[in-house]
Amino acid sequence: MAKLIFRMNLSLDGYVDHQEMSAGPTIFRHWTEQVRDLAGSVYGRGMYEVMRYWDEGRPEWSAEQHEFAAAWRSQPKWVVSRSLTSVGPNATLVSDDVEAVTRGLKAQLIGEISVSGPGLARSLTDLGLIDEYQLYFQPVVLGRGKPFFPAARPRLRFVASELIGDDVIRLTYVPA
Repeated sequence: MAKLIFRMNLSLDGYVDHQEMSAGPTIFRHWTEQVRDLAGSVYGRGMYEVMRYWDEGRPEWSAEQHEFAAAWRSQPKWVVSRSLTSVGPNATLVSDDVEAVTRGLKAQLIGEISVSGPGLARSLTDLGLIDEYQLYFQPVVLGRGKPFFPAARPRLRFVASELIGDDVIRLTYVPA
């Protein structure tokens, strides 16, 4: 049975905005390894649209960026959206019964399934489907944006912390 994990970069004041935060080489390498090891990912529409950047290689990319893109493209993705009518390569559109689809993925896959997007994570939290929360705090204060927890924070129990590079800390929690 797979484990569903909501993990994202966020600012010190709790916001998620990938346009405002840049990833240094250590955290970028970390994310490449995380993506490479996933059984798959479930994306909300907004995060999926941001990540579509990696669908096609660009000549100006570094070797590390090409490596991340290859890892991202190779993993299966499920995109939860009622507004999209199609999705890119290696992706499946989920427009109905998100709970049944997610429960099915957890039952069928082995390993970790990443959840990307605070709105989607809130819905899956409300359904009791998220097994772990990984908060990657970046050393920046945004003062605005989408909050990591867009509603009241679920009851959580702290289980681990890890310093990644010199300035990113990952805090890991499970439902209490």
